[in-house]
Amino acid sequence: MSRPRIVIVGAGFAGYRTARTLSRLTRHQADITLLNPTDYFLYLPLLPQVAAGILEPRRVSVSLSGTLPHVRLVLGEADGIDLDGHTVHYTGPEGEEGTLPFDRLVLAAGSVNNLLPVPGVAEHAHGFRGLPEALYLRDHVTRQVELAAAAKDRAECAARCTFVVVGAGYTGTEVAAHGAMYTDAQVRRHPMRTGMRPRWMLLDVAPRVLPEMDERLSRTAERVLRQRGVDVRMGTSVKEATHDGVLLTDGSTVDTRTLVWCVGVRPDPLVESLGLPLERGRLLVDSHLRVPGRPEVFACGDVAAVPDLNQPGQYTPMTAQHAWRHGKVCAQNVAASLGVGRRRAYRHRDMGFVVDLGGAKAAANPLGLPMSGPAAGAVTRGYHLAAMPGNRVRVAADWLLDAVLPRQAVQLGLVRSWSVPLESASPEVARVPGRPERARQAGTGTGERDAVDPGAERAGEERSEEQPAGSPSQGRPSGEPAKNQPGGEPAKNQPGGEPAKNQPHAEPREEQPHGSRSGSTRASGTPRRAAETAGPPARGTRKPRKTSGTSGATRSLTPATPAPPSGPNRSAHGPADPGPEPPADQPPPGPDIAPGPVKRTDGRAAEGDS
Repeated sequence: MSRPRIVIVGAGFAGYRTARTLSRLTRHQADITLLNPTDYFLYLPLLPQVAAGILEPRRVSVSLSGTLPHVRLVLGEADGIDLDGHTVHYTGPEGEEGTLPFDRLVLAAGSVNNLLPVPGVAEHAHGFRGLPEALYLRDHVTRQVELAAAAKDRAECAARCTFVVVGAGYTGTEVAAHGAMYTDAQVRRHPMRTGMRPRWMLLDVAPRVLPEMDERLSRTAERVLRQRGVDVRMGTSVKEATHDGVLLTDGSTVDTRTLVWCVGVRPDPLVESLGLPLERGRLLVDSHLRVPGRPEVFACGDVAAVPDLNQPGQYTPMTAQHAWRHGKVCAQNVAASLGVGRRRAYRHRDMGFVVDLGGAKAAANPLGLPMSGPAAGAVTRGYHLAAMPGNRVRVAADWLLDAVLPRQAVQLGLVRSWSVPLESASPEVARVPGRPERARQAGTGTGERDAVDPGAERAGEERSEEQPAGSPSQGRPSGEPAKNQPGGEPAKNQPGGEPAKNQPHAEPREEQPHGSRSGSTRASGTPRRAAETAGPPARGTRKPRKTSGTSGATRSLTPATPAPPSGPNRSAHGPADPGPEPPADQPPPGPDIAPGPVKRTDGRAAEGDS
């Protein structure tokens, strides 16, 4: 007799704990398959420290294959689930499609950024749900401080060194606290010409910081923020975002190049396609985490509305603590459905919360005991070390080195602004050439703030040149695309645009694709995106391709002929092939990353980065 097949969708806190516990309980009596877009489990509570340069990215990334030896890992993203046919359809990282049959299904897809209908936010902000967004924020903040230090104009300097964080929940508070320390350290070593200092703002419509925590912890966190110079404004949020600033709900305007969006999360839209009862976007389950009417389907984590037995009529909030505990109970109940052990209902006991404010400062209430200062900092870091399923020694070593050595404020340039759009339904994976995008429904959603939810950040120095395709920038005609976007006019000194002086260049290719978006929804058992040819196109060819956009938008590319170059050919040796262009579904590099070294054609020494 064949062994039962268990498929787990998602490797977040709930999915990872479910896979690890099931592997121990079943003892090779079942085939366990874990479907996840990345090969690691991300410990989200420490993500702000990655953005602040305290921890390296691999410290918060726990290998799935290394820690789950008896679990089969399949890289891909679930596109559709056929509950009647007991199959999960997925698309791999290179566009390949596949199907996973199951006897038991565990839905632990997690959550995505909660995109509110605020004008300009989708175009000028980024999320903070994954490593790509944290790495981009780290590069962007470093770059803005360096540009502000070199700026002669005082107004430009003030705008570049102003950082606005929206959302005073767990992650928004931690991002503002760590960010203020990071930028102050930069300016301390390299003072600005104008004598200005970085300015961080924390906004929220709530009446106080950390509204979901004890009021004493809220006062502690706000006091630490204000001591570091953070401008905390409660009862205030963003009314409109533009490429050079934000308009607040109190009528004031703030000139800034950085907007960090931390207003909350919503359940992964995957569950909406199942046609099952939902509660504020979450899949309704019973106290045993089983979907009513579907005894073979379980759900846990942020996608599941689990009844709170301690508070009848309520559901457990979307926090990392609950997701981690859901995973253990879910694994026990799945094993019980296969005849291993007994099932149990989910009942939790509040163990308290911890908020890392950087340095030796923190706010914590372990077991209901409020703490602040160095004692809270020690408890907070001790809790994280105990909760991490791996990399504990490396994390502790990084903390020790950060305490005795200065941080390295450098731009790696590994993640471009267009690679981490706010509306992305896959924040854990950056947009890269040759990888198809998910097509999940965008829009507003409800979802309480997770203790480890990240925020978003404003893209690039020139906001008007970094708009997502299909979204006209503020102040532009509705049909006119922004520069540096698919279907828009390429910027100067960028691939596909007018070359700079003293650099070899070529005429822009014909058949330049222009991007457009059309709505797309997903049905149960129906794939959300078509297969896409992996990798960049061959040199000299431009074939239109189909690819899915993010957040429920499908991007179709059609060839079009661009306008001729605006300037004469400056190369003394005729046109030169600039090399492979980015794939048709990706915009060219934005102005926030300088091009690499170029070879001169006049016999002089090669220049460095522009």
